[in-house]
Amino acid sequence: MTDRLPPTTLRLGLPSGSLQSSTVDLFGRAGYRVSIADRSVFPRIDDEKISAVLFRAQEISRYVADNIIDCGLTGYDWVVENGNENDIVEICELEYSRASLNPIRWVLAVPEESTVQKAEDLAGSVIATELVNTTRKYFAQRGINVTVEFSWGTTEIKARLLDAIVDCTETGSSLRANNLRIIDTLLRSTTRFIANKAAWDVPWKREKMENMAMLLKGAIEARAKVGLKMNVPEDKLVEVVSFLPAEKSPTISRLSDQAWVAVEVILEEKQERELIPRLKRAGATGIITYPLNKVIP
Repeated sequence: MTDRLPPTTLRLGLPSGSLQSSTVDLFGRAGYRVSIADRSVFPRIDDEKISAVLFRAQEISRYVADNIIDCGLTGYDWVVENGNENDIVEICELEYSRASLNPIRWVLAVPEESTVQKAEDLAGSVIATELVNTTRKYFAQRGINVTVEFSWGTTEIKARLLDAIVDCTETGSSLRANNLRIIDTLLRSTTRFIANKAAWDVPWKREKMENMAMLLKGAIEARAKVGLKMNVPEDKLVEVVSFLPAEKSPTISRLSDQAWVAVEVILEEKQERELIPRLKRAGATGIITYPLNKVIP
């Protein structure tokens, strides 16, 4: 892949698997049209200077560090697991994941009926996990002798076949469904946009990556927000503005009818349902809300 690309191409790694769909959606809202043909690992992006390839999230930080790709999106957990913290440039944190905006947690869990109450109770036990290096480091730092085995999947089941597991969770629902109890949290992780150090030192590549980061962060910022427009009588303006939850002053424009003004503001989507009735009662009319693609601070 790398030898056939022109030197003006930015090599981007995108995560396959559970993060793939949400990543493509994020890029779409950021203004990049990404299409992936069936069974292909080479997504098409409507930017001729970006060449993308799908990798497992577990691999991307290694490929970035080894200059196989210039940049990529992967979980902070895999950067830590692969020991690449000092080998790459972290461009930005992107707080999105498979099911929510919440960070994922790698947790130590045991069956609900287990007598284990803390990590020290697992001395001499066998722990199953995908996050082998991080788990070994966790127990070694506490002086607890355990055997850590790599799990190829269905890790929840192995909590009863072995002694405990270290697994990732966003909501905890899968652990509860399997009657597992969390003992401790080893690591919290969000998606990171990372770059190869050599690529980061190339001015046009750095600018390209910084622009991409700005748009991706803007898309995430807009995810839970809406725009709101309304017309307000001049004599009601102070009252209306007083309870608008705006980060900065709302935009106010004079209408042709001098007794009225137009007010526009961005707010959290969850605030909309309680705010609109208050606005209406305060005299606002022509209230419109609309979704946002990007909010650039």
